[in-house]
Amino acid sequence: MTALSTPTAGMAAALHGLDQALDAPRQTGVPLGNWRWVVRQRMGVLRDALIAEGEHSQDGWLAARGGTILRERNALLGRLSAMGPMVLESPEVEEIRVEMKRLLREAARHVQRMHDLAYDAVEMEIGGSE
Repeated sequence: MTALSTPTAGMAAALHGLDQALDAPRQTGVPLGNWRWVVRQRMGVLRDALIAEGEHSQDGWLAARGGTILRERNALLGRLSAMGPMVLESPEVEEIRVEMKRLLREAARHVQRMHDLAYDAVEMEIGGSE
């Protein structure tokens, strides 16, 4: 597996792509229908990246954190699902944009927690710095 095909790279690209798409209505000349469609497509890419996440540690003290990350991922997937129709239909585009930006920040924190868990799992495996 190359560095570009790792779930982490896919997640970073999905977050970045959705972030860029969300900023488009502020640019002049972007038709609202196009914005809605592009955002919806980028939401699908993020959903796919969240689903593609690897297994989380089930070892000892990391198991609880792995379970928390799984529940967090499922909550993000649920919110993405709920937001899909709103992006396509809601007349309140700015409110949708703000809510999607909030979801994006939470997804970025989720990715950081995944990285922290992976780091701790490796550190525990090799014995840490002590």
